[in-house]
Amino acid sequence: MYSYIKGVLAEISENEIVIEAAGAGYSINVPASVLGELPPQGTELKIYTHFSVKEDEQTLYGFLYKEDREMFRQLITVSGIGPKGALAILSVLSPSDLRMAIATGDSKSISMAQGIGKKTAERVILELRDKVTKMSDFEGMLTKESGRGAVTQNARNAGPVSEAIDALTVLGYSRMEAGRAVGMVNLTEDMTTEDVLKAALKTIRV
Repeated sequence: MYSYIKGVLAEISENEIVIEAAGAGYSINVPASVLGELPPQGTELKIYTHFSVKEDEQTLYGFLYKEDREMFRQLITVSGIGPKGALAILSVLSPSDLRMAIATGDSKSISMAQGIGKKTAERVILELRDKVTKMSDFEGMLTKESGRGAVTQNARNAGPVSEAIDALTVLGYSRMEAGRAVGMVNLTEDMTTEDVLKAALKTIRV
């Protein structure tokens, strides 16, 4: 119903903002991560929204970026995850960090969200992994996250990349940390798992 709302940021509270537009004040639930990025009250703001309708309530959820809203919509397709659970997850993990956690099986990071236990976090990974871990998409995400390097699209990298991530978790790093470290490596088609691992360790120690 509402794709976005553009108006003046009238109020800010713990998990909610009010946008005044066309003489009406729209109460919008937002993840905690959004609060730190908001401009001062009285500033014009555009919020991408998701309108949730239940028997006893109608609620607007808002995000500063379209990709945040899309991640929210993916989360609420997971069995057992409602809008409040999705908002809690996006309050502790940015969409890019959440995709990394899903791609690398990092249930610990996801379960940091209020009300999200280990089993629920594992269900998020199970049900959404196929949507975010197609190898080309995953590698592209790693490159985007690192801000440097070029991860080849060649399938021959799939083994060394995943094996290097597994090796880093054995060394005590979380799967998210391991994924980020591998994403910092300038991968080439002839690199072995050992080569990727050594290069990833160097990025962690820098």
